[in-house]
Amino acid sequence: MAFSSIKPQRSLVEEVCARIATEVRDGGGTGDGWLPPERDLALKLGVSRPVVREATKRLELQGLLEVKHGVGTKVVDKLHKPLNGSLALLIPDEAERLRQLVQVRFMLEPENARLAAENATAAQIRKLRAALKELEGTTDFSTAVEADMAFHRELAAASGNQIATLLLHSLSELMQASLTHGYSRTSTDNAVRQHAAVLNAIEKRDPSAAAKAMREHLITAEADLALPKKSKKAA
Repeated sequence: MAFSSIKPQRSLVEEVCARIATEVRDGGGTGDGWLPPERDLALKLGVSRPVVREATKRLELQGLLEVKHGVGTKVVDKLHKPLNGSLALLIPDEAERLRQLVQVRFMLEPENARLAAENATAAQIRKLRAALKELEGTTDFSTAVEADMAFHRELAAASGNQIATLLLHSLSELMQASLTHGYSRTSTDNAVRQHAAVLNAIEKRDPSAAAKAMREHLITAEADLALPKKSKKAA
């Protein structure tokens, strides 16, 4: 006799989490970015208030909701926050965090550029152009950092890969630290030129050229950081 495996059912809290997440994605809530009060939400879902409370806590930890005690529960877009918040604990040494960030960017961003050359919409290309224009025109340090980050975020979105986009957002705080460190030592000239090369390849729908231009940009960005060489541990 053939038996099929039994698939475990999700817990009630997990079901409520999934339902709330679906409603949020579909534009649910009160229309102003807030969930209905806990009592009303429990009645709508047919569950107890403790179940709703536990579900909202989990979604808050995941960065989808923000619970403001005495006020209500607000829908937010901070899905990247859990990773951002744990990096300093995982890698206490800042230089090592920046070094590992560069390694991850080499893994991720040339492919983002390649995919963007294949998938970017006209609207996404306009956003990339706007981020480049802001970087090119600014003389303000903090604006330069934000414009640089915006270009890379828009590039990830233009790749069409939502996981890649979320991964880049999850590194935003470390990216900001990296760019701040780099721009403290150099001007925006190289970044402007190299971002333009990436965008030009995307506009020409040339995936290989886009990936190559991004790799060249990351080589320069790594050099701008001038991180101390990692000491080898004794065997």
